Amino acid sequence: MEIAGKVCVVTGAASGIGAALAARFAAEGAAGVVCADLDEQGAHAVAEKTGGFGLRCDVAREEDLKAVVEATLARYGRLDVFCSNAGIIERAGLEAPLAAWRRTLEVNLLAHVVAAQLVVPAMLAQGGGYIVATASAAGLLMQPDSATYTVSKHGAVAFAEWLSVNYHDRGIRVSCVCPQGVRTPMLLGPRGDRRSFLLEGAVSPDYVAQCVVEAMREERFLVLPHPEVAEYERRRAADRERWLRGMRRLRERIASDPRFGDDAQPR
Repeated sequence: MEIAGKVCVVTGAASGIGAALAARFAAEGAAGVVCADLDEQGAHAVAEKTGGFGLRCDVAREEDLKAVVEATLARYGRLDVFCSNAGIIERAGLEAPLAAWRRTLEVNLLAHVVAAQLVVPAMLAQGGGYIVATASAAGLLMQPDSATYTVSKHGAVAFAEWLSVNYHDRGIRVSCVCPQGVRTPMLLGPRGDRRSFLLEGAVSPDYVAQCVVEAMREERFLVLPHPEVAEYERRRAADRERWLRGMRRLRERIASDPRFGDDAQPR
């Protein structure tokens, strides 16, 4: 798919990967870029830069996602690309309360499901479309300092695969974005001073957006801004016990290295 002339919706568009996707789609000549985010002011700010329009949207609320889809169809008459990009992280282990699990699963997984329920019928009616799901390398591997994030992102990858299997031959293409560290507020923290083992090798949101557009041109499912993740996943599949031992060593290194002090040891 080429972006030129297409109507694109991006959730989590106020910052990070979402803002970069919105800007890249506009630069590629999109007919419309809808910027949706819980941060309404931020969504409007990005929309002003991209020539689109911004909407407040809590992706954990079905009615908010429905309002975004309906507003897009009312304004443009079609919806070609939906980027289910919004995400959150709770750096916690067994101590995470069920409320935190529910919120993370609602945002990182169930929002993808609800979005697909809303946009797939519209895309089928117009003859096709494209869904981009932002997951994480943690969805293929693991986030050692977060049980909730790991599980939710594994689910996001699995659901994107299911969509691709069931709707590819009906004209709907799916790509799943699985980066490691990206220099966004999620990684850097609200003040930009968070310490994390993922900072080494972290890429920019603009680079991720570039990788997404390239994958969409090729109609390729897996988007890996860090290509080494493919090798890590192969090792995981080839020898799970060895991979788990390696992850335990990584967890120990993170816990004992003062440079990574903000990646707290889950209890």
